[in-house]
Amino acid sequence: MIYGYARVSTAGQAKDGNGLEAQERLLRENGALEIFSDCFSGMRGEKPQLKALLGKLNKGDTLIVTKLDRIARSAIDGIRLVDGLIECDVKINILNLGVLSNSTTGKLIRNVFFAFAEFERDLIIERTQTGKAIARTKAGYREGRPKKYTAEQLRHAVELLENHTYKEVEEMMKISKSTLQRAKRTRT
Repeated sequence: MIYGYARVSTAGQAKDGNGLEAQERLLRENGALEIFSDCFSGMRGEKPQLKALLGKLNKGDTLIVTKLDRIARSAIDGIRLVDGLIECDVKINILNLGVLSNSTTGKLIRNVFFAFAEFERDLIIERTQTGKAIARTKAGYREGRPKKYTAEQLRHAVELLENHTYKEVEEMMKISKSTLQRAKRTRT
């Protein structure tokens, strides 16, 4: 049996060909008959679909993954996983690397690539933290998601509640009832 595994870190991730749809298409094009997909960070321990897939793999099966970092971002976890699968006679085909083998050279290559995947992840974290530190020094910086509605929009919506129902104001202003309730509480 030929299985495929796809993973993205966030539901909205779709750039650079790493979206689930793009990965699944590549896996099918390369012979995957059944595909398991997760939407979890690579460093997060629990990937339910990967766990389910590992429970299905048998001797002689093939596992296809688009890139090595889709299966693990930690060198230690990746090496353990791949070594365990190879020992169980599961063929592992990483589309941008080729078939992983248990030869001395094969082990070296996958260990180096897993180390680079972990290094890349650490650099992303470092750059993100540096960017946040710089942003915190700027006037008006606010941590988190930008506000969807201006103070004026919320004030107007709360005023409308004096003569209209929540449902009517929701429809007029396209602001959810829970947001309206929070805005009303902060104003009283």
